[in-house]
Amino acid sequence: MTSVPHAMVIVNPAAGAHSTYRKWPSISQLLKHIGLSFDYKYTECAGHAIEMARAAASNGYRYLVAVGGDGTIHEVANGIMLSANSGTTALGIVSTGTGSDFNRSLGIPRQYAGACSSLVSSRRMLVDIGVVEYRVKGQPHQRYFVNAGGAGFDATVVEATEKMPKYFGGTAPYLFGLFRSFLGYRNTPVSLNIGGRSYSARILNVVVANGGYLGGGMHIAPEARLDDSLLDVLVIGDIGKFELLKALPTVYKGTHVNHPKVRMEKAKQVTIESPERILVHADGELLGEGPASFRLVPAALTIVV
Repeated sequence: MTSVPHAMVIVNPAAGAHSTYRKWPSISQLLKHIGLSFDYKYTECAGHAIEMARAAASNGYRYLVAVGGDGTIHEVANGIMLSANSGTTALGIVSTGTGSDFNRSLGIPRQYAGACSSLVSSRRMLVDIGVVEYRVKGQPHQRYFVNAGGAGFDATVVEATEKMPKYFGGTAPYLFGLFRSFLGYRNTPVSLNIGGRSYSARILNVVVANGGYLGGGMHIAPEARLDDSLLDVLVIGDIGKFELLKALPTVYKGTHVNHPKVRMEKAKQVTIESPERILVHADGELLGEGPASFRLVPAALTIVV
């Protein structure tokens, strides 16, 4: 085992339906038991982990550990990427949230005991990072993402999921959000540019994936790799509601890619424009509205696996 630097552990006590607050004493003991030297801080609100991670990476911490859900990992990764030391700062992950989608792609255990053990591993993975540009109240914003971003129905589901209490783990909150969004959603006309190829279509959804999983275990991009310098772009076309319900189980197996109204491409850059309002998300966090531009930053973040 190589020497592991002193870590800053960023804990989101609200993750996993507030279960992380109860789990943290056990996790803290495990970290001490495996010999990790660390300081820790609790997040207090949405966006707080970005600022905490940026400050820690800028102030000499070379190892940051995110304890929380996919949203916490998303924020800590953003903080690292926004610091001047992103190239020399590693990210460790203890997932205590409801989805654990990024962990599935990385192969990090989704149970916290196993994940804690991996924090002192000598194995490192240099992963690609996505960047999305979007609008909030007409103003341009930018955010990094580690797992997946997108626009359309998925972002509407995220909006509905965020309004619900996450009493259940796994895919349940996402499915509740999905069915809540289902009845009122209309497919959206868009202009897409995927890797320099432009076309217009009416679509249900566009997913721009770095990792393979979404929504608590849906195998949305079966061929996606975190280190292949490419984004996997899934376009679900003008599919009807009954057809969508029928196809939903295939997403867990990854066989939805064979559906005639599903298009899969690989690209380094994607733009999405629409004459209608279209919501944009990244890593399960609702960001804002289109037009949206997604691009890849290859080999940008070191993760301890």
